[in-house]
Amino acid sequence: MTDLPPSLAATLDEAVNARFDEEVRFLAELVKVPSDNPPGDCAPHAVRAADLLEAMGFTVERHPVPADLVRANGMISATNLVIRHRFGEGPTVALNAHGDVVPPGEGWSSDPYGAEIRDGVMYGRGVAVSKSDFATYAFALQALMASKAPLKGTVELHLTYDEEAGGEIGPKWLLDQGISKPDYAVSASFAYSVVTGHNGCLHLEVQVDGKSAHAARPDTGHDALEAATGILAALYAHRPELATRRSSVTGISHPSLTVGLIQGGINTNVVPDRVTFRLDRRMIPEENPAEVEAELRALIEQAAAGREGIRVTIRRILLARPFRSVGDAPRLAALFAAHAQEVLGVPVGQNGIPLYTDARHYSEAGIPTILYGAGPRDLLEANGHRADEKLVLEDLRKATQVVARSLAELLG
Repeated sequence: MTDLPPSLAATLDEAVNARFDEEVRFLAELVKVPSDNPPGDCAPHAVRAADLLEAMGFTVERHPVPADLVRANGMISATNLVIRHRFGEGPTVALNAHGDVVPPGEGWSSDPYGAEIRDGVMYGRGVAVSKSDFATYAFALQALMASKAPLKGTVELHLTYDEEAGGEIGPKWLLDQGISKPDYAVSASFAYSVVTGHNGCLHLEVQVDGKSAHAARPDTGHDALEAATGILAALYAHRPELATRRSSVTGISHPSLTVGLIQGGINTNVVPDRVTFRLDRRMIPEENPAEVEAELRALIEQAAAGREGIRVTIRRILLARPFRSVGDAPRLAALFAAHAQEVLGVPVGQNGIPLYTDARHYSEAGIPTILYGAGPRDLLEANGHRADEKLVLEDLRKATQVVARSLAELLG
């Protein structure tokens, strides 16, 4: 049960319904503007999003990220957008969604930037992850404003563009620069569960250097690939042990390790002098990132020890810390779950996910944070990061109603 007056819930639902066709068109326009990351040239999408939001009557703050910082994070351009609406004295709630997306890849049945609608489902890159929640949050805020409810507090929209690159120049930058100091945060997600925790992620690059030699005289060189093979064998042998480390968070099982990229060698008839590979280590919320990295480094160095002429260099590429529930987040999660259950008419649980998201930047700053937004039950159902990414438009409508109702109760 929720404490929101039924009359206000009905008013908010009606406000969402009245502008739902406009919300669908808004989302379609966002999908039609590419914002692939990489390469990460996302400022043009921010321009289009800001224009659309201003046409809705919002005042949009544009916060371009300095070019040197953008380049240092492997991108070309990024402009963060902030909208603020103050209803009265009270807490500030930030709603964060990211507009950068992974490249579309192959195998689509329609134009990945076409926003085609078939049988009530919109298809397009980013339609679920997470351009949908630009729409969810903007139209939920608009419904709150239209309701004229006597709310106490401020709602902010944080629309950022570097989630696929780690979020360091998106939400974290907004917080570090003092542009926003929210009391609560809600990050983009899906409609049928409230996410209260997620995995962390560590990316390491391992460079193995040896000495090249003619393949007719391999004894005169030092084979970097042979050494790298020994390191890879040690990493893969580590996997079964990781599977024994179980998380207590529903929806998260155990840590994982994947080697996703490898390159090296000069030619078929040359002893390889350098091999480089990158690994992805997912951390459960209970793990300490510093301990995880130290363990991996020790494992790699031990596997390479004693190999004549071999030098190993390990470089951290990315560290995304696990997202944990902090402060008043359990109350926030319970409130959203209750409203979602009322609107969707099915049980809506609270769980963790094995991904990593921008939500962690808010929780690391001590801000009670959850993930909730428009979409199905999970990433696979949405075809997130795959061909034919899709969103059932009725889920967009209902998620917008849930967010509007939840914020009305939180700030009521």
